[in-house]
Amino acid sequence: MKTILAVAIFSLLVACGNENKKTDNTEGQEANKDQVVNVYTHRHYEPDQNIFKMFEEKTGIKVKVINASADELIQKMKMEGKQSPADVLITVDAGRLSRAKDEGLLQSIDSELLENSIPSHLQDIDNQWFGLTKRARIIAYAKDRVNPEDLSTYEDLVNKKWKGKILVRSSSNIYNQSLMASIIANNGEAAAKSWAEGIVANLARSPKGSDRDQVKAVVAGEGDLAIVNSYYIGKMLNSPDAEEVKTAQKIGLFFPNQEDRGTHINVSGAGVAKYAPNKENAILFIEYLISEEAQQVFTDANYEYPILESVSPVEDIRAWGDFKEDNLGLNKLGEYNKKAVLIFDAAGWK
Repeated sequence: MKTILAVAIFSLLVACGNENKKTDNTEGQEANKDQVVNVYTHRHYEPDQNIFKMFEEKTGIKVKVINASADELIQKMKMEGKQSPADVLITVDAGRLSRAKDEGLLQSIDSELLENSIPSHLQDIDNQWFGLTKRARIIAYAKDRVNPEDLSTYEDLVNKKWKGKILVRSSSNIYNQSLMASIIANNGEAAAKSWAEGIVANLARSPKGSDRDQVKAVVAGEGDLAIVNSYYIGKMLNSPDAEEVKTAQKIGLFFPNQEDRGTHINVSGAGVAKYAPNKENAILFIEYLISEEAQQVFTDANYEYPILESVSPVEDIRAWGDFKEDNLGLNKLGEYNKKAVLIFDAAGWK
């Protein structure tokens, strides 16, 4: 079914409710009571569940959710094959989305709404996956020990002045693999190898833990700088744990490479499963995830950057200020993932 028709169906579901043009939303839900969309999602955030309920209320299409890690979901879809009930795969990081594409688990779709609303570098070149939210890979620093004027680029982190001061999680982490892939794409393999070796030489400790753990270690004095995803800081600043809030308040945020290519950006994203039994519902569902109301929930509740320029980021994010983003096509993150892993291994980045 062509995109224009899909969008028209979505509008009718929202505005009319059923083919008889009834105006009551309850009647619209009744008309679609047997309609479903099966969502395999790596995202485990409560706000996502709220967005799914909003979609159900607007369309009458039931959202059935399977939650697991990205690797588990990809393996599950591979084992299920053509019998898979999955309609939509949602996961974080373009590297994982590219992996699902390479495994033959997604399909190309036609959606002018998605293609025109999402910046081209934040979607798959074959329309097999689309970015939903943005995350910036930034430098978190100890306010009491680091002058932000001494910070500049990812590349400068190999400077000897940072020896014994850098904290970062394991090279097995997809966020680090994608950052390395972006460095390969931007600077070449030789420069990427030197960068990895330089970071290893400047580590304050052996890589371990999550991004939150890196921030906590900075505040504890184990190191002065941490490479982390931006939304973790927002979540810590608004944590129900008072100690996490205090920790985050002692951290400054720096967006690298503002004088050249810009700060590395990644996404959480979604694609339609290869054998989706409810393909049209799947497309409508993903289109809803980039609606302004859904995008506002993503940023307000999970401190991610919205994919739509028309949506204003939550106040905590706005307080960090505007910054230049690296517009590298995110397909490159999947393309260079294997090389990134090999470089990490050769450099001794555990």
